[in-house]
Formats: sequence, C-alpha cells, structure tokens
Amino acid sequence: MKIIEPEKISAASTEQQVIRLSGPFAGLLPILRKEAIHIRRDPTALFFTVLMPVLQLMMLGFAINTNVRNVPTVVYDAAQTQESRRLLDRFVNSDDFKIVEYVTSDEAMNRAVISNRAQVGIKIPPDYSRRLMAGETASMLILVDGSDSSVAGETSNVAVAIALQESLEHVLQQANGRISLPVEARRKVLFNPDSRSPNFLIPGLIVVLMQMQTVMLTAFAIVRERERGTMEQLFMTPVAPLGLMIGKIIPYLVVAFAELCFVLALMVWVFNVPIHGSLLLLLGLSLPFMLSMLGIGLLISTRAHSQNEAMQMAFGTMMPSIFLSGYIFPLSAMPFFFQMVSKIIPASYMIQIARGIILRGAELQDLKQPVIVLSVMSILLIFVSARRFHKKIG
Repeated sequence: MKIIEPEKISAASTEQQVIRLSGPFAGLLPILRKEAIHIRRDPTALFFTVLMPVLQLMMLGFAINTNVRNVPTVVYDAAQTQESRRLLDRFVNSDDFKIVEYVTSDEAMNRAVISNRAQVGIKIPPDYSRRLMAGETASMLILVDGSDSSVAGETSNVAVAIALQESLEHVLQQANGRISLPVEARRKVLFNPDSRSPNFLIPGLIVVLMQMQTVMLTAFAIVRERERGTMEQLFMTPVAPLGLMIGKIIPYLVVAFAELCFVLALMVWVFNVPIHGSLLLLLGLSLPFMLSMLGIGLLISTRAHSQNEAMQMAFGTMMPSIFLSGYIFPLSAMPFFFQMVSKIIPASYMIQIARGIILRGAELQDLKQPVIVLSVMSILLIFVSARRFHKKIG
C-alpha cells in the first residue's frame, strides 16, 4: 500500500483549489444551491412573489375595459313623434348609449350632464318630424361630456354615424328604390373581431408583470446579501464573480418562467384569450426579455444600498414600461421624442412579440426586428451589469 505524505496532500488540495478559483464559473453550483435553498426557506416571500402578479392579472384583467358601452344618456325629446322615437331606438340598439333619464327642458338636460348622472345628452327639437317630412335638414343636439376623452370620442363618432344612417335611409325611402348607394364598405376585423379588451390588454399586462417580478427579485437578492453582511463572506469563499452572479440569478429566472407559464394558463382558461401561435416560441422568445430584466435588476443592485432603495428604483423602471411601451397607448399617437424613448425600452419589443404570437399567430420570421433588437439589448444589459457587478465586488 502506497503512503502519501501530508505535504503532498496539502499541495494537491491547494492546486485543486487554485484550479477551482481560476475558472470563470467557479462556485456556480454551490451558489445556485444556496439561493434555491433560500427561496425554499422563505415561503412568505415566494408566496407574495407568485401571488402578487396573479392578483394583479385578475384585478386588471377584469377591471380594465377599453370598450365604450352603455354610456349613461339623458334625453330631451321635444318632438314626441314616431320619427323621434325611431331615432332614439337607433341610439339604444347601438349598445353604446343607455338612456337613464328623460327630461323636459334644456336646463334639466344640462344639469344631468354637469352632475355626472349622464355623460351624453340628446335633444330632439319640436320641429324634427315636420322638417324631415318637408325634405329639409332636421337637426338634433348631442351634448357630450368631454372630461373623459375616450368616451367623448367614441360617443361622438357613433352619434354621427347614426345620424348619417338615418339620413341615408330617409333619402332612399323618398327615392322609392330609384337610388342605390355608389360606395359600400364591408368591414372585416382580424384577430379580435369582437373587440374584446382582454385580448388586447392581457398579453401586454403579462409582459409588465414579468418585468416587475424579474427586476425586483434580482435586485432584492443581492441587496439583501449586502444588508445581512453575507456578501463579504461569499467573497472569502472560492467563488468566481461570474459564478456568483449567474448562481444568484438562475433560480429567479426559473421562478419567473414558472410564473409566466401559470399566468399564460390563466389568460387562456380564465379570460378566454387563445394563443394562436406557438407556445414554445413564445416561451423561447421570453428568455432574452427576462435576461434583460435580470440585467436591469443587477444594475439596480450595484447602486442600491438597501431593499427600500432597490424597491424605489425598480418601480422607477415600471412607469416608462407601462406608458411608453405601447401597452396602453399606441406608439404612433405619441410625439416623436417619446417614440424614440420607447425604442430603448425592452418591454416595447416584448409586447410586440407577445401580441404577435398570442393574437395574430405570428411566426419567428414575422418577428425578426423585435427579436433581434431584444436579443442585442439583453446581451448588452447582462454585459454592462456583469461588469458593474464585478467592479462592485472587487
């Protein structure tokens, strides 16, 4: 039996330790295991991490509705004729107006709009039927509450369309079929024919929730180590900076992917929003977006000195992603400066990818531009955050 001298054992172990330290991913598996154990031992944080996006999805998905329907309407019908009642029936049958009150004076109609009992007022003058039968222009008054721009725009357009339809039918009746309409527009709405708000809002909402989760999880994980003083202990262990960084973020990336699958299931089964494209493609293209968000979380962790500060900085990234990414407001309607700002927001491209795959059934070749830009952004953010992270721990 060969006996190994203690000096040789010590030299061999030292050499092995040097080899472990020289690798860029040294210590990756122990750090990954440590972070996974920390997540498992902190069920409260994991509960809120998983529950909060679900609650926000349920609340906003059911509460937000961009479709203008059943707008409270007050009516002053001074004509009280068959023609005026037929006109009012058109407003009711459009589903955009809901008559909540009939009044007998201009003052009462104005007061109903001012007091917010109604958002639209319709007045039909006494000579409406007489002028209509005489072939003259019969007018009506539409009062619209402009304090809500979306309701004002929709109701104004519908009121004009109803008046135009009534005029055309009256002209055709007088002509006894001798006149036909020279132009006919046949509308076909693709991908969301019923104009359901969940179909438009929820894919973008999922992107915003994923950003919130990944940024906050990563930023908190490292800042928490610094607050507890355990970061300095990690520096004394044979762990390379790259292994430490990747070991920290991989468990939270797994949690974020699991959360993404869960909220996509809720989108399909609870909100009845089908995925017309490939689910695997959607999950695969979510990876560069999550990596970019993890990079932002690492950047925040290198600057924040406490969890409260990290939370404030993380929420500071949310506002541009909500208002300047096309999630709520169309980018084409924004001023040129803010359109340029939206091009540096990763959520802008992920929302294009999510809506393209979920709503339009887009394939990879249809999403080349947002995929390329998002991939480049994820690489740059991870690289910059890694450099700052290495500099910070160095």
